[in-house]
Amino acid sequence: MNRRTAKEKPMPVFAVTLRFIAAAGLSFGLHAGSAHAGSAPAGSAHAASADAAAASGYHLETLTEGLQHPWSVAQLPDGSFLVTERGGALLHIQADGTGRTALEGAPATFVAGQGGYFDVLLHPQFARNQLVYLSYAKGDKSANGTAIFRARLSGNRLMDGEDILWVADRKNTAQHYGGRMLFLPDGTLLLATGDGFDFREKAQDGANELGKVLRIHDDGSVPDDNPFRARGSERVWTLGHRNPQGLALDRASGTIYLHEHGPRGGDEVNVLRAASNYGWPAATQGVDYSGAYVSPYSELPGMAPPLHVWVPSIAPSGLAWYGGEPFPAWQGKLLVGALVDKEVRLLTLRDGAVIDETPLFAELGVRIRDVREGADGFVYLLTDEENGALIRVTPTR
Repeated sequence: MNRRTAKEKPMPVFAVTLRFIAAAGLSFGLHAGSAHAGSAPAGSAHAASADAAAASGYHLETLTEGLQHPWSVAQLPDGSFLVTERGGALLHIQADGTGRTALEGAPATFVAGQGGYFDVLLHPQFARNQLVYLSYAKGDKSANGTAIFRARLSGNRLMDGEDILWVADRKNTAQHYGGRMLFLPDGTLLLATGDGFDFREKAQDGANELGKVLRIHDDGSVPDDNPFRARGSERVWTLGHRNPQGLALDRASGTIYLHEHGPRGGDEVNVLRAASNYGWPAATQGVDYSGAYVSPYSELPGMAPPLHVWVPSIAPSGLAWYGGEPFPAWQGKLLVGALVDKEVRLLTLRDGAVIDETPLFAELGVRIRDVREGADGFVYLLTDEENGALIRVTPTR
């Protein structure tokens, strides 16, 4: 199919509206769910091939199993882990994986479709303040949205917990929450939100918080230097996103990477810059699940093109920029989970472009929901199953 790249005069950042979409002859149909992020079949298939792993220079060690659709992992300073289960549990898992405890004091969550617990993140000064951040689906079937809960970790309990953000624009769907968080070097916090699936035009509405990356202080207050000051846009940092599932910081250059699901094709990796518009749904390289165009345009003036695109979709999940010592050959590269292909992609970057893509860990044969570099420099994986696992990747000796 032929996709067009418009060459007309660049548009202001919020100029692509429903009127533009209508003029392009597009329609926004209602759909029941996403083919990318549904639940995996029950059962575990991660008996890794030791020979395949050794040939690639790494060893896969299952630390613990029996996790119910785990979504995110964060490593604590003592080497133990916090792991979210989408069904509404935040687990503290010992460093060797032998014991786990569900933390008390966590918030109730809306569990339906893709809703539940999402990301867990430590404050940059966690050793001093013990603050933990949890993103989750808050509300009910008629009005729900992505929220951030902040609390102080004390033993196996969350203390002084409070919501510091709840997306202002509620939805009545249980899809496309986004939910990934990232602390920036200046101490501010990013939250990626999805378009709610049935509300994709809102991703281009600058006064709506669906389909955005939001930026706040660590207490939920709004930074004075956020790029937009119009009513409803105060927390908006970037716009034009569909369903972001990964956020990562290049600690060497300060570059911020985000990846997100396209519809049928058009999954993207983007380099985030304040005030930028990433196009959805006015510009995309994907098509609707029916095969119809979402838009006739793959690019538009005034909208940031993706760094990398997958057609067909891989359903990216979890994202890490690797800077550790144990795997020198991976330094400066991106690790991207691929739900569809049941592997991780290693992306090599050069001069602002992806020049190579290598599959890793395909011998596990399961959906990878999260991929993280731990404080120890090892890589940690979560498998998205009813009997999910936390897996440590170490170099072969």
